[in-house]
Amino acid sequence: MNYHSLLEGAIELHCHSYPSIFRRKQNDWELIEDVKQAKMAGVVLKAHEANTVDRATLIRLKEPGLHVYGGLVLNEFTGGLSPKTVDAAIQQGAKIIWMPTISANQHCCHFGKKKTRFFNSEKPLENEEKGLTVLDDNKKIKPEVHEILALIGEANIALATGHLSEEEVAVLLDVAKEHHIEKILIQHVDLGIAPVSIEMQKEFARKGAILEKCYLACSEDFQDLSTVQMAQSIKGIGADSCVLVTDYGQDHNIPPIEALSNFVHEMVKAGISSQEVEKMIVQNPRKLLGI
Repeated sequence: MNYHSLLEGAIELHCHSYPSIFRRKQNDWELIEDVKQAKMAGVVLKAHEANTVDRATLIRLKEPGLHVYGGLVLNEFTGGLSPKTVDAAIQQGAKIIWMPTISANQHCCHFGKKKTRFFNSEKPLENEEKGLTVLDDNKKIKPEVHEILALIGEANIALATGHLSEEEVAVLLDVAKEHHIEKILIQHVDLGIAPVSIEMQKEFARKGAILEKCYLACSEDFQDLSTVQMAQSIKGIGADSCVLVTDYGQDHNIPPIEALSNFVHEMVKAGISSQEVEKMIVQNPRKLLGI
């Protein structure tokens, strides 16, 4: 496989691999082989249903030259909005704490009451009618979320917003700043599950957050916008405030690193400069991971 030359030194912040209860294209080691072949610096392992810190730690023992890291998604699978599980993950070496994804109320509202093979899982999983939210009835951040944010701030690691609604993200961002969280990643802002308006994207960027520009939003699975429109949005926001990610790993899609290579090719074709690409796949990921 001939990967785009701009992938050298890059870090993919958002992809999925096996082990997983969901069908994945590759296992961790197959993903890592692609990372090495593309001469990338590393990758972050993400799982909706499990802590990925231990997996990443074992990979680094065998591949000490790579930046392979994990974290925790605060879904029902992993304890939900639990400060104790966050504390344990941070003590293990988590680099990112993700707010709820498939357990988020926004996610549940998007998918409704469908009984489906959730993300191609082996057995049907019901979408809950109501999911987790970081806000109380008064639209204030819940006490347990304050505790979680305090832990993230003290550890100086990254907070990612998962599948929270735009309203939740707006409140969370301001409160995260109160807890001295410097590394904030607003996830797949263009993806239909939890979209963020371009006006709010710019506002979040002005407040110092980094925005995920996600290839999956341009895929046949979602078709939320074209790669040309994606490039235009990056130009409007500024590459300093963006990262390019794929969110790939689904069994029916191409492997994540191949997808990232294609994404970079499409962005360059659409007018994004090499320097801007480097900022979004090399420099900004390093900043978020504290490298």
